[in-house]
Amino acid sequence: MVRQGVRGLLESEHDFSIVGECGDGLETIKLVERLKPDVLVMGLMLPSLNGLDVVCHIGRKSLPTRVVILTMHANEAYVLEALRNGAYAYVLKDAPFEELVTAIREVHAGRKYLCRPLSEIRIKDYLLKSNKRQLNRFDTLTARQREVVQLVAEGKSSREIGCLLGISRRTVETHRAQAMKMFGVNKQTDLVRFVLQQGIPPIDRPPMPRPSSSPIAP
Repeated sequence: MVRQGVRGLLESEHDFSIVGECGDGLETIKLVERLKPDVLVMGLMLPSLNGLDVVCHIGRKSLPTRVVILTMHANEAYVLEALRNGAYAYVLKDAPFEELVTAIREVHAGRKYLCRPLSEIRIKDYLLKSNKRQLNRFDTLTARQREVVQLVAEGKSSREIGCLLGISRRTVETHRAQAMKMFGVNKQTDLVRFVLQQGIPPIDRPPMPRPSSSPIAP
């Protein structure tokens, strides 16, 4: 419903043309590679592959598409990672619609954009902080633990995570328990809340194959 609402608003702009949409990270990559849109408006928490991983993939492939992140997550950790990984703009979902329109036009012109109140801190400062930022407890996680934690935050079950990563359900639960111990939380809901509040940079993992395809999504 959110995607349909955003599409309807964007279609009302005479100089915008919507070339595709979907609600899945892997499908977004496929559409971007095929359609090569000027601008991609995308959330962070997508099924199968999160938005930051999609941004990384676009950068690695040197695709011409510039990314506008549209999200509810105002946490500085997400802003830092989005900009560091190549996003051109970061807009909050509770911002006025005009902010998103402005962001798209600025990005299309090759300029970076942060919506208010994020824009109160200069983009240069964000990028500088992203290079110096200490990830503290996140640094202590192994690559596999970070993958498990990220997928838990995306709402995946232990069985689904095991299938995606090619490991057993028991191994998934072991990694999750170790991460919870490091973060000092006792419940999975507390782990998800901690990740969403603090932000956790995604593992740079290659896209996993998926059999179906569908029509680029806000």
